[in-house]
Amino acid sequence: MAIEKKNILNRLYLLAGAMFLFALAITYKVIDIQFIQGDFYKEKAESLTVKDFVIKANRGNIYSSDGSLLATSVSRFDIKMDAVTVSKENFEKNIKGLSKSLSQMIGKSASYWENYIRKGRKTDSRYMPITRNLGYNDYLKIKSFPMFNLGTYKGGIITEQRTVREHPIGKIAERAVGYDDGRGRVGIEGNFYEFLRGKNGKRLKQKIAKGQWKPLNDNNEVEPIDGKDVITTIDLDIQDVAHHALLGQLQKFEAEHGTVVVMETKTGEIKGISNLGRNKEGNYYERLNYAVGESHEPGSTFKLMSLMVALEDKVIDTSTVIDTDDGTYKVYNRTVRDSHRGGYGKISAGRVFELSSNVGVVKIIEKYYKENPQRFIDGLNRMEVGYKLDVPIKGEGVPTLPNPNDKERWFGTSLAWMAYGYGVHITPLQTLAIYNAVANNGEMVKPRFIKEIRNQNNVVKKYEKVVINPKIASQATIDKMKVLMKNVVKKGTATNIYNKNYELAGKTGTCQTEYWTDNTQYIASFAGYFPADNPEYSCIVVIHKPNKKIGYYGNVVAAPVFEQIAHQIYTKTPVMDEVRGYKRSPEIIVENFDSYNVKANKKYETMPNLKNMNGMDAVALLENLGLTVVFKGTGKVLNQSLKAGQKFDKTKIIELTLS
Repeated sequence: MAIEKKNILNRLYLLAGAMFLFALAITYKVIDIQFIQGDFYKEKAESLTVKDFVIKANRGNIYSSDGSLLATSVSRFDIKMDAVTVSKENFEKNIKGLSKSLSQMIGKSASYWENYIRKGRKTDSRYMPITRNLGYNDYLKIKSFPMFNLGTYKGGIITEQRTVREHPIGKIAERAVGYDDGRGRVGIEGNFYEFLRGKNGKRLKQKIAKGQWKPLNDNNEVEPIDGKDVITTIDLDIQDVAHHALLGQLQKFEAEHGTVVVMETKTGEIKGISNLGRNKEGNYYERLNYAVGESHEPGSTFKLMSLMVALEDKVIDTSTVIDTDDGTYKVYNRTVRDSHRGGYGKISAGRVFELSSNVGVVKIIEKYYKENPQRFIDGLNRMEVGYKLDVPIKGEGVPTLPNPNDKERWFGTSLAWMAYGYGVHITPLQTLAIYNAVANNGEMVKPRFIKEIRNQNNVVKKYEKVVINPKIASQATIDKMKVLMKNVVKKGTATNIYNKNYELAGKTGTCQTEYWTDNTQYIASFAGYFPADNPEYSCIVVIHKPNKKIGYYGNVVAAPVFEQIAHQIYTKTPVMDEVRGYKRSPEIIVENFDSYNVKANKKYETMPNLKNMNGMDAVALLENLGLTVVFKGTGKVLNQSLKAGQKFDKTKIIELTLS
C-alpha cells in the first residue's frame, strides 16, 4: 500500500513538473511573440488585410504622320458566373430571361444556356465561363440582362476587365507597328516601349467583407504616369495603297511571301511598309518584318552597285562596249547565262544595265577587278554596301559580302557571282537605302520610322533626318545611273510599266533561290524611285517564290506593284512638274493631332461634332464613350447619324459616312 501511494506521488510530481515546463514554454512563446517577433507578426497580419494594389498606367497611342490612330489601348471584359450565390427565388424567377438574352447576344439556343447554367448550379460551380472579349458597350448590355442586373452577389455576375492593344486600321502595317506583350517586343511597340508604357502607380487598400477591398488614404500612394504617344512617319493613304498592291500581286502569283517599302527621298521617312506571308490556308497576313529582317541574295538589283563601283573607279564609261557573245560566259567550271537566249552581242555598258545582262556585268567586273578583288569590295564599302543601317527596329538582317582574305570562303567564282547579286546577302531596306541615295543625288539618309514622341500637346523628343553618307559617289556617276535607271523603264527590262505621264526609274531583279535543290525557286524584285526627273519617293518590292507556271521575272511579278503605287499616288495629277503628292506641312499634322487630343480628353454629355474628323479617330472617340459605331467608306467624316449636340443613348448604334 505504501509502495502504491509512493508511485502515485511520483506520478503527481512528474505531472506537475511537466505542467510547469509547459507553462514556462507558453510564457516564453508569449514573450517571444509579443516582444521579440511582435513586429513580424503584426506585419504579417496586416498583409492579410492591407496591401498595395497596382494602378496600371495607360499605354501611349501610336499615330500615323497625319494624326490617325495606328495603335491604341481599349478595355475588354470577360464574363463569368457564380451559379451558387444566387438565391433560389431569384434564380428561378430570372433563369429563362437570362438564357434568352444570352442566346440573342452570344448565340446557341436559350435551352442550351438554361441547361448549362442549371448544371453549373447543381455542381456548385462558382466560376462558370459565359463569354469573353466584350467591348464596353456589350459589357453594359450584358450587365442589364435578367439576373445579372441584380449585381455580383444577388445575380452571380463576375466581371474581369483587362486592357488590350488594338489597331484601328486592322492588319495593315501590323508587323511594323508591332507589339510589346508575352510574345516579346517587336516593331515600333517593342522598340519604343519605354516611352509607350508609362509608369504604374500604387494604392493601399484594406480588405473588408466578402473579399472586397477599400482604398485607404495613404501618404505613400503613387499616381500612375501615362505613357507617351509615338508619332510615326507612316502616311495612311500610301500605306493602304502599298498594302493592297502587294497583296493583289501575291495572290495573283501564289507567292510565298513579299514586302514593299515606300520611302520619302529627301528625308528617309518611311511612308508605307507592308510585309505579307502566306499561311497554310493560303491567306496572307503580316507574319514577319521581311523588309528589315530578311537578308538574302538580291540578284540583278545589285548590278546598280557593281556598275557604280566601275564608273567611280573610271575603268569604264557607260559607252564602253562589252561583248556578251551568245549570252553565256564560262567562269572556271561554272557558266554565267543571260535570260535572253542567244545573248545581245556587242553592247554598251549602259545597255548591259538596261537589259540586265548577267554576262555583260560579270565581264566588266572580272576584267578590271580579277587581279585585285579587294578593290571592288572597297568600292562597295565606300557606298555603304555591306553595313547595317541600325534602324530602331529590332532584328535587322546582317548584310554580308564575300571577302578575298577569307581563303576558306573565297572561291574563283566569288567575284563573278557577286557582280550580279549572288553570294552576297542584303535586306530589302538596305538595298532601298542605296537606290534612294542615287535618287537623292548621292546623299544617303537613314530610313526613319518615327517623327516625334509627344506627351499630350508637348513634344518630348523629335527625330530629325540622319545622313549616313553625304555622297556615296561622284555627281557624274550619280547622273549616269539616273539616266540608265530611267532607260530601264523606257527601253529596257521594265517597259511594261512605262507611262509617259509619270516617268519612273528603277531596276528589275530576278534571282534564283534554292538552286542547290532539285526545285529551284525565284525571288522577283524591283527597286527605284519616282518621278524619274524629280524624285520624291523611292520604293522597293520583293516577292519570294511565285508560282513558276504563272511567272517569276522581276518585271512581271514585282514591277507592277511599284507602278501601281506610283500611279495611285499621282493619279489625280498626271503632269509631273506640278505633282506634290501627299506632302503635308508639319503645321497641318500638328493641328490635326492637337484637334483630336482636345476632343479625346473632353467629357461629353451630348454627341460631339465629328464632321471633317479623320474616320478612325472618330470611331476611337465614340467607342471610348461606350458607343457602338458602324461606318461606310474611308477618309474623313461626312455625315453622322446622330447630330452634334443631341443627347446620345449608349444602346443605340451610331452610323458614320466617310469620304
